[in-house]
Amino acid sequence: MKTLTRSLTKDKVLLALAAPLLAVAAAFVISSLVFLASGENPLRAYWIMVDYGHYSDSQVWIINKAVPYYLSALAVAIGFRMNLFNIGVDGQYRLAAFAAAAVGGAIALPGALQIILLIVIAMLVGAVWAGIAGVLKTSRGVSEVITTIMLNAIAASVIGYFLQDGRLAIKDGNLLHTKFLPESSHFFSFPTDPKPVYGFVVIAALAGFVYWFVLNRTRFGFDLRAVGTSEPAAEASGVSVKRMVVISMLLSGAAAGLVGMPTLLNESFNYGTDFPAGIGFTGIAIALLGRNHPVGMACGALLWAFLDRTGSRLEFEGYAQEIVGVIQGVIVLCVVIAYEIVRRYGLRAQQRKVGEELAAQARTNPGENDKAEATA
Repeated sequence: MKTLTRSLTKDKVLLALAAPLLAVAAAFVISSLVFLASGENPLRAYWIMVDYGHYSDSQVWIINKAVPYYLSALAVAIGFRMNLFNIGVDGQYRLAAFAAAAVGGAIALPGALQIILLIVIAMLVGAVWAGIAGVLKTSRGVSEVITTIMLNAIAASVIGYFLQDGRLAIKDGNLLHTKFLPESSHFFSFPTDPKPVYGFVVIAALAGFVYWFVLNRTRFGFDLRAVGTSEPAAEASGVSVKRMVVISMLLSGAAAGLVGMPTLLNESFNYGTDFPAGIGFTGIAIALLGRNHPVGMACGALLWAFLDRTGSRLEFEGYAQEIVGVIQGVIVLCVVIAYEIVRRYGLRAQQRKVGEELAAQARTNPGENDKAEATA
């Protein structure tokens, strides 16, 4: 039995390495075929991307861009671990950032109090907006997918109503935006060259650690994963599924509230009509890419930001604008399919090894089996 355990552990490690390698190889081959089909040289394209991506300004841009991507993926992953599809992260983070910007432009507290207040407001607004979907699911059986899609539209309408000159916005040329945040609201940055790295990367790393710790080292995380694996089994063990659904949506929304904070506190210092949109949907792809693991999602966010950055260079070099979008989609599909193929192969291999071990024991100790049958 010890031999079987060691063998299964070794196979698990090999399969864990095989899945990403298979995904990378498949994505490389398919992406190359896409370049060839468009009449372009794939090797030249890859060289342009790598060369442009290693510049210091590109590296800073990639890190700053990856921070909101990572936070968005965390928000989505919390729902995924409960088999909940929070497709409303986009509306949650935009409404949260707008609320924080409106409050921050109206008051000025000393030092870190202002920043803490704005972050708390953003998390609360995101949690409340996502919590609506959780309550409707548990009380009325409404799918969280439908609810969060509708809440995205409502959030956009609410922002559009208040983001008007004379209400909560001021007109600045062709743009409308909230009042600028006071100096005390500016989050720190790392003085890198040629541009600074957002200090909010520290908050993102902390959020990733909290996500990992809560899921893997607390009773709540165990209950959450249990409900995500089997609701009937979790209910039978005393876990309130409805309660866990609501709490998970609240936590997912709170994480979504952080998504817009790097831009608000480190870059724009207001919420305007040019505030980044669509990050919530990108988070879904990155959560799938990172397999809901904090380290995997961090790598996925950096990869996505790298493709965004270098894709602009490809367009400048004459490549089709849509190429990078196709590559991003291919990478996500390859990762999902590769992990599923490896998972199924691993299950079959494990079942085969267990069967072979039991058969070997039966041949080695036939008397014990006969004795066990006679006793039964």
